[in-house]
Amino acid sequence: MAQKIKDFLQSTFLYRIYLFFVRNFRKLKSSIIKATNPLYRFYTFKILYPSAYRKAARKPVDENKVVFIELRLPTLTNSYKLMYDTLYANYDFDIHCHFLRNTYVKRKVYRKNCVKMLKDIATAKYVFFDEATNVTAHVKFRPETVITQLWHGCGAFKKFGYSTADAIFGASRKDMDKYPFNRGYTNVTVSSPEVIWAYEEAMNYSHESGVVKALGSSRTDIFYNKNFIAKAYDTLYSVMPQAKGKKVILYAPTFRGRVAKAKTPNILSPEFMKYVLGDEYVLLFKHHPLVRKRPNIPEVCEDFAKDVTDEMTIEDLLCVSDICISDYSSLVFEYSLFERPMIFLAHDLENFFDWRGFYYDYFELAPGPVVKSTTEIIEYIQNIDKLFDKERVHAFREKFMSSCDGHATERIMDIMFADALESHRRAEPLPEKPYHLIPHSDDFVIEEETENDDDNDSESEAETEKENETEV
Repeated sequence: MAQKIKDFLQSTFLYRIYLFFVRNFRKLKSSIIKATNPLYRFYTFKILYPSAYRKAARKPVDENKVVFIELRLPTLTNSYKLMYDTLYANYDFDIHCHFLRNTYVKRKVYRKNCVKMLKDIATAKYVFFDEATNVTAHVKFRPETVITQLWHGCGAFKKFGYSTADAIFGASRKDMDKYPFNRGYTNVTVSSPEVIWAYEEAMNYSHESGVVKALGSSRTDIFYNKNFIAKAYDTLYSVMPQAKGKKVILYAPTFRGRVAKAKTPNILSPEFMKYVLGDEYVLLFKHHPLVRKRPNIPEVCEDFAKDVTDEMTIEDLLCVSDICISDYSSLVFEYSLFERPMIFLAHDLENFFDWRGFYYDYFELAPGPVVKSTTEIIEYIQNIDKLFDKERVHAFREKFMSSCDGHATERIMDIMFADALESHRRAEPLPEKPYHLIPHSDDFVIEEETENDDDNDSESEAETEKENETEV
């Protein structure tokens, strides 16, 4: 009887109207968002965010407050970890963290996260960013606040920011000028003097401003720590016991497409690599953290290949890998510190160049073979003792990583905090711990203002505008 009633209802004209609206609701919703987006952006970036900051900035600056701002992920990224742990263990600053969750939460939630963050940094003495954001596009920072952009990558590989203006990946220059992503920095830290020009171009700073400084990348200091490297091997063997007694090949590609819908290439053949190299090597996959859907590794390769994206950090993997296969990722700059072989699997080089472009000629830049297939990779690895050019990697390291000598964090802190460091130094350092994993700073309260907002849209800021600022 129930089935008959269902069949009857589905045959009626009203049910057809219902189906029409259900099927077209998403299209209608998307059209409404697109039509109203200019007004929404104007209100959010030019009115809501600046006013929230200005109101909170009426209070005096808290000389003890340090704020870390994470744009997307729910924990501090590797760009911050060493800086955060060093500050917390050795100094008594009041450290706050904000996790904006761009592209991961509803637009309304993201906006509230941004407002809360802006109210907090309005009275902060020191602020850290590690990624570009247009949240501060029209916020005029108070001059007492020291704002440092640590950035999340080294060197200068694929273009970003103003360098991609009017390109496929980037927005129009007009839009970038209207809602700029890199505003108000006191310092931008880069890995060597060689790349200062690229960051000045991408972030629209003049060379005379002196904002971009070759102080090194804080995150690279750990590569000079023998205890860290030893722990990385322990992690490897606990995650993949089969790696003991074998050499490690790391495959770590960058993402494709836009940030909100990042994809990973699926060009490497683990089956073929296992058949030829399985007796001597293991293969580890590390996909970009923005990629949410990753290719599966065939069951037949489980004793040879493993996706360790969620189990090992990229820092651990760079320490334990004997060979690194990448494409257009800036991690190759960090890997050059070990002066080990690199292979560049650039099967879509022409498309990627049209999409984003590079700061340097790709073939001249790459300190290793540029290949397009698994077969070429295998052939190189089989003859690696003859083909590996260590001097070329060394020259690459000297050119792009000369400021990453194991003391970058110390230099950045000296520039950013100046004389305040000594007055905040703890009498005795706290015991060594990964403080960045402990949620110390999520317990402060900022007064919430009532907002007449029924926006339950699931699209975030980045999904309603053309993104152009990630160089990872």
